[in-house]
Amino acid sequence: MSTPNAVREITFGQAVNEAIAEEMRRDSRVFMIGEDIAEAGTTFKVLKGLVEEFGKERIIDSPIAEAGITGIGVGAAMTGMRPIVDIMFGDFITLAMDQLVNQAAKIHYMSGGKWSVPMVLRTTLGATRRSAAQHSQSLHAWLCHIPGLKVIAPSTPYDVKGLLKSAIRDNSPVVTFEDKMMFQLRGPVPEGEYTIPLGVADIKREGKDITLVGTSSMVHVALEAAKMLAEIGIEAEVVDPRTLKPLDTETLINSAKKTSRAIVIDEGHLSYGVTAEIASIIADGAFYYLDAPVKRMGAMDVPIPFSPALEDLTVPTPTAVVEMAKTLCGRV
Repeated sequence: MSTPNAVREITFGQAVNEAIAEEMRRDSRVFMIGEDIAEAGTTFKVLKGLVEEFGKERIIDSPIAEAGITGIGVGAAMTGMRPIVDIMFGDFITLAMDQLVNQAAKIHYMSGGKWSVPMVLRTTLGATRRSAAQHSQSLHAWLCHIPGLKVIAPSTPYDVKGLLKSAIRDNSPVVTFEDKMMFQLRGPVPEGEYTIPLGVADIKREGKDITLVGTSSMVHVALEAAKMLAEIGIEAEVVDPRTLKPLDTETLINSAKKTSRAIVIDEGHLSYGVTAEIASIIADGAFYYLDAPVKRMGAMDVPIPFSPALEDLTVPTPTAVVEMAKTLCGRV
């Protein structure tokens, strides 16, 4: 991983755009297919301008057919291309599950290593956009359950660019979940070439009293909670896994050993989700160092409401994290 010097501040969406443009310039096998990705640049305008540079042969508008475009991606990847399949809302990966779970994830194994599927599937997660139950889900845990798939969930412009470039170069199918509420989030990104290896977590804030593991948008919830906790003398360490599969278990366990307490925060539903897996890994690996049970915070186990007042109650907030951290630290 290179470390270029010049750094500027850009948005999360711009970082996605840059990563894709750079990889398309570097490798003529990279192309994109998805709904409204060409002139419209997607609903979120993240891909704006790419069709002007690369043309409609490489930035391909598709019909509304998630299963079809994912199948095209799998076939193209198997025959030597490096496709990026764009699924506008993560809710609709449900329509592409056969292609992802039974084809992309298994081809390498079933062919005895003769075939591979170097495909990236870009999609979104996250609530609080007032998009109701069918456009607000966070379904990343589903795909983490499947051997053969890699899953990333970047939380900053720097991370999304470096991870996405690595994903495009990877020879396995990689699913990237981008929180739709973060496309305008600004942050420092180097101008030069860099990549971030998959499977390496990042400590976003050092601390000694409690570990807050946050995924995607929940990293920012954890960071805000850490600021609030610092005001009452509790120093929280914030760990961002960045890659959910493969997962950097060593960093997670070492942080919990250091602080002796941990809360795992994720925007997916609490039951059977990412928080359970990470909490289990910490409880196993840091058992003799823990002074309190590992706690989990996730979305309520209900469909995401359309009502703003109700929707805001369904996902973890900094205040709720602070209250749980105070309890674990004996500061109630």
